[in-house]
This record gives sequence, structure tokens and C-alpha cells, in this order.
Amino acid sequence: MLSKIPIKLEKVPEEELDKQILRAGIIAELDAVNLYEQMAELTKDADIKTILLDIAKEEKTHVGEFQALLLRLDPQQGLELEAGAEEVEEELSK
Repeated sequence: MLSKIPIKLEKVPEEELDKQILRAGIIAELDAVNLYEQMAELTKDADIKTILLDIAKEEKTHVGEFQALLLRLDPQQGLELEAGAEEVEEELSK
């Protein structure tokens, strides 16, 4: 199932617009990764599977590109990513 952008970007305040555009891009790329990986699991054709997984990998790179830009515009996003990683490490070390 593919996501829908939860808000109309034209209604976003101008100072938040670029961050929301980048987040929408991340959502779209993650949807593409999920779609291609699911289709790769379904196909019996090895060539199709190879190409779908290669494309999914490229989409993951796109996620990283959008995220790098987002972290430049939203330092809090970076702090929360770090906090989330710390929480995972704490939980898994129990």
C-alpha cells in the first residue's frame, strides 16, 4: 500500500515548506523501496528480481539524499535520530 502525502503542501507555511517537501520525498522513496522489494519477492523470474532489487537499492540512496538535505534544514531532526538510535541500543543491551 502506498502512502499519501498527509497534508496539502500549498497550505504549509513558507518557512516550513522545504522541510515538508523533503519529508514528502522521503515518504515517496520509502514507498518505492517497499513496492520494488515486495514485487521482487513475488516474481519467479530471476532477471526481474535482480532489476527490482537494484532499483530498490537506488531508491534507498534517494532516501539518504533527501535525509541529508533535511538534516541541514532541521537540526532537531538529527538530534531525534540520534536519540532514537540511543534508545534502541539501550533497549537491546538489556
